[in-house]
Amino acid sequence: MEGINMWLSICMNESVNQDFAIRRFCPERMEQEQGGGGECQDREAVLDEMIELCSSDAATNASPCLASSEVDDFVDSFINMDQYQYDNEDQVEKHQSFDHFVVNGEDETDAYSMMMMMNDAFGYVSTAIVDDELEIYENVTVAMEEGEVEMNSSCYDTIPELVPCVEEATLGMDQGLDLVHMLLACAEAVSCRDTHQAELLLSRIWALATPSGDSLQRVSYCFATGLKCRLSLLPRNVFAESTPTTSTIPMAVPLITRENKLEAFQLLYQATPYIAFGFMAANEAIFQASQGKCSIHIIDLGMEHTLQWPSLIRSLASRSEGPPKLRITGLIGNIDYAKLQISINVLVEEANSLGIPLEIRIISEPATPSLLTKEKLNLREGEALFFNSILQMHKYVKESRGYMKSILQSIKKLGPTAVTVVEQDTNHNGPFFLGRFLESLHYYSAIFDSLEASMPRNSQHRMKIERLHFAEEILNIVAYEGPDRMERHERVDQWRRQLGRAGFQVMPLKCTSQARMMLSVYDCDGYTLSCEKGTLLLGWKGRPIMMASAWQVASV
Repeated sequence: MEGINMWLSICMNESVNQDFAIRRFCPERMEQEQGGGGECQDREAVLDEMIELCSSDAATNASPCLASSEVDDFVDSFINMDQYQYDNEDQVEKHQSFDHFVVNGEDETDAYSMMMMMNDAFGYVSTAIVDDELEIYENVTVAMEEGEVEMNSSCYDTIPELVPCVEEATLGMDQGLDLVHMLLACAEAVSCRDTHQAELLLSRIWALATPSGDSLQRVSYCFATGLKCRLSLLPRNVFAESTPTTSTIPMAVPLITRENKLEAFQLLYQATPYIAFGFMAANEAIFQASQGKCSIHIIDLGMEHTLQWPSLIRSLASRSEGPPKLRITGLIGNIDYAKLQISINVLVEEANSLGIPLEIRIISEPATPSLLTKEKLNLREGEALFFNSILQMHKYVKESRGYMKSILQSIKKLGPTAVTVVEQDTNHNGPFFLGRFLESLHYYSAIFDSLEASMPRNSQHRMKIERLHFAEEILNIVAYEGPDRMERHERVDQWRRQLGRAGFQVMPLKCTSQARMMLSVYDCDGYTLSCEKGTLLLGWKGRPIMMASAWQVASV
C-alpha cells in the first residue's frame, strides 16, 4: 500500500501548465475560452439559449470552471465512504486539488511498468471461466485477436484487456479519492484537447481502475474508456467551427451484439428494481386509464422485447367488466426482429389462454412525425390509444429540441388516452462536456454502488450488466457528440416542461404502495422511493435514478 501511495503522490512541477485543474469549472460563471482569453456570460442566459434556440453540440468546446473546494465537495458527495478503509485511523489527510495530478513527460516512460506493478499489487490475474461466460468476455475484450468484430481501434488501443479477478481488489480511501481526482483532471484535459496530458493521466488511471474491482474501480474503468475514445475522435468531433453530420463523426462498430445487450437488459430487469419499477408504473397507469374500455391499442416506442406485457395482460384479464381486446404496435427501427417474433408468439398464446384477443404488429421504423399518423399506425375507431416509452424518449431529443417537440405534437394530434414515460432521472444533455461528465460520473457511481450491494463481487451476471449495458451508455455519453450521442437523459423537471409545452398534463400515478411492495422483494436497503408532482422517483440512497410518469392531453 505504501508503494501505491508513493506512486500516486506525483510531485507538482512549476514548469507544467497548472491550469488543467477542474477547479476552473464554476457554476456561477460559464466562461467560453477563445484563444488566450475568455468571454464571461450570464449562466442562465447561456443555458436558456442552449435549450430554447436548439443550439448544436458545438458548445461542448467551451471550458467551464469549477472551484477547488467544489471539486472536493463533489468527490465527497458521490464516493460511498462506507466501502473504504483508512490506511491510518489517526491520520487522515484532506485530499488536495488536481494540481498534483498534472504530470511531467519524464513519467511517461514508466507508465507501463507502473501499471504492471499495480496489477501485481492488486492481483488482477486471469482465471478459468465457464464456456458460456467466455463468449461475453471475448465480445467485450478490446484486444480482439481473431478479428471477429471490427471496431475503431484508435478508441481502444491502450485499454487494458478485460479479465476476471480471483481476488476482491478494493481501493483504500486515499486511492479512491486520487482515482476520482485523476478522472476529473483527465476529463478537463480531454475537454481542452491536450492529448499529451490526457494520455499521461489515463496511464495512471488504468493502474487503479479495473472492470473486476470494487464499484469505484469498475465505474472509473468505464469512464476512462470513454475518455480514451473521445481523445481518438477529437479531430472529428463537433466543435464551434463545424457542423454536426453523421459523416464527420464516424461511429465505432459496436463491440457487442444486440443479443448480448438484450441479455444484459434482462439480467438488469431480474436483479434490480430499476426496470421492473418502470414496467410496473407504466402498466398501472395504462390499467387505470383503460377502465371501462373494451378495446385498447398500445403504441410501444422502441419495442425490442415483450418483458413488460405479461403482467399487464394478467391485470386486464382480471377486470370485473371482463377482458378487453388488445392491440400492441411496436416501433423497433431497422433491426432484425426474428427472435422478437418468438417471444411475441408466446405472449399471444398466453393472452389467448386468459381470454384476451391479442394482436401484435411490428413496424421496422423509428418513431418519426411522418410515421405517427392514423393511417400508418392503423388506428381504429373506438380504441383507447396509449403511447408507451420505456427508456426511449430521450433518444428523440437529438442535437436540438425541435425534433422532440415535433414528436410530442404528432402524438398529441392522435388524441391518446395516456402517454407513459419512464426515463433515467439525470441530466446528460447539458451544453458543456465537463458538466455532463460530472453529472454522469455521479449518476453511474450510484448505480454501480447499488449493483455492488445487490450482487456478489464475482457475479457473472453483474459483470454482464455493467459491461454490456451501462458501459455502453457511458461510452456514448462521454465519447460522442452530435447525432451519434443518443443517450441524452434529462431530469423530470425538464420532461415536465417539454411535455407541458407540447400540450400534455401529468396524470398522477397512484401506485406508490405497489412500488414499495415491489422494493421489499429485493434484499437490499438502499433503494428509495419518492413522489414529486405526480411522478414517481426510484433512487439509490436518496440519489434519483429512475422516474416514471403518465401524461394526458391537457384540457383547454
